[in-house]
Amino acid sequence: MHADKKAEKHARAGRQAGAGAAQRTASGAARRAGAGAKLGERAIEVNGMPVALTVKRIKNVNLRVKPDGSIAVSAPPWVSDAQIASFVTEKQGWIEARRQAHAASPYGLAHEATPDEVLAWRAAVKAAVPSLVATWEPVMGVRAGKLAYRNMTSRWGSCNPKTGRICINVQLAKYPPECLEYVVVHELCHLLERGHGPRFKALMDAYLPDWRERRAKLRG
Repeated sequence: MHADKKAEKHARAGRQAGAGAAQRTASGAARRAGAGAKLGERAIEVNGMPVALTVKRIKNVNLRVKPDGSIAVSAPPWVSDAQIASFVTEKQGWIEARRQAHAASPYGLAHEATPDEVLAWRAAVKAAVPSLVATWEPVMGVRAGKLAYRNMTSRWGSCNPKTGRICINVQLAKYPPECLEYVVVHELCHLLERGHGPRFKALMDAYLPDWRERRAKLRG
């Protein structure tokens, strides 16, 4: 009799454990299915501002202001639209600061410029760069290749170490002359060091000790 009761107790415990495991599995599957159904991209509005929302499997809410001033948010699936709206509202000051920075960046200047402005910038920069290059080449022991001038949206200059080609952003005509010289030296340094690591910074320190202050003027 005692053995029968013990067996029944074990059987009942097994059934309960199995039911609990099945319930947990079903619950987990439901959560996964619910989260998966919410993944993707859509647009929401926060305080009259359109926000591009991407829901994906991440841990935190991330906010980004794109170069054109638009707002993009990525969030995990369990964060509600109301929470996202609150987060964006709290970051309103930061958003405006980023928009102003983008407006003063190469992207902003390039998109606001008229064709006549670009031509004037190009003429001014093209007149100044060759003499700067000629001055710095013997100092740095390098030889630049072709010089080019463009209204670029993402950088102040570029250098191809293989060919020596250096391209300068014509928008530098809007900044003090020391900023143009900084960019020229920066690009010439890439003929000695491709990346922007410690050696590159050491070269910049050696040739243009105040290069950080000059760069800061370009960042507003």
